[in-house]
Amino acid sequence: MTRKTAHDYDQELLALFDAYVHGDIDRRRFLDQAAKFAVGGVTAAMLLDELGPKFAEAQVVKPDDARVAAERVEIASPAGHGAVRCYWVRPASAAGKLPGVLVIHENRGLNPHIEDVTRRFALAGYAALAPDALTPLGGYPGDEDGARALFPKLDAEKTRADFVAAFEWLKGGAATTGRVGAVGFCWGGGMVNWLATRRADLAAGVPFYGSSADPAEVAKIRAPLLVQSAEVDPRINESWPGFEAALKAAGVTYERHLYPGTQHGFHNDTTPRFDEAAAKLAWERTLAFLERHLRG
Repeated sequence: MTRKTAHDYDQELLALFDAYVHGDIDRRRFLDQAAKFAVGGVTAAMLLDELGPKFAEAQVVKPDDARVAAERVEIASPAGHGAVRCYWVRPASAAGKLPGVLVIHENRGLNPHIEDVTRRFALAGYAALAPDALTPLGGYPGDEDGARALFPKLDAEKTRADFVAAFEWLKGGAATTGRVGAVGFCWGGGMVNWLATRRADLAAGVPFYGSSADPAEVAKIRAPLLVQSAEVDPRINESWPGFEAALKAAGVTYERHLYPGTQHGFHNDTTPRFDEAAAKLAWERTLAFLERHLRG
């Protein structure tokens, strides 16, 4: 069966799904409002299932791939809840220190898709670390609805402190060169932008469709940024002009790419919002950017 893409769905339905994904509406409201798009024997619940992630179908690098060495590690939390659970992956053939990449998930925690993306960075020759923001609430629960319910319960300041600790662990570890970049998606993209305002030693930042940093904090950014944006993403894009003005005023090195016709989440290949051509180009640009700033 041919895999559906965003072009197979009404834009209003996609916007409704985006609101659901980001917690602006609950499941019941989505189903109620999506009912008008349920035709030809398709129910609103079926539409929600179609739009949701299919992890196994989209997997690029399997967990047991012999080319990578993956393990679970725990990093001491400065926020008072013990340790932060992380997924730590390196090339199996690595014979020396490597640049590090901090991989920051969407607003669902460390799910199978982000673990797959972390393995992809390892195959590209990086020591990649993906923390789970949901650790203090038990970690990613194994399903997206469960993760969606947990995420609003996080303490934002404590979560930020945990990601700073993860960055420091990666930067100071014996397996890395000390050159560390951060790549984040959706919520994680916003975290990359925030981290750049807090860590002058961040070597590169790649936010995919993430919330802008506070313009008042942008002057603190020292890392070069590669901003990856979806064209059909008003919630995120409305803040870009102010963010860009602040970046220019502060003399921050940045580049932004806006991918025509794409939806928020276009790089996530587990859902119909995935845009294969745009995702491929964005990934190539990301690897070239990291190569330049982490190894160059």
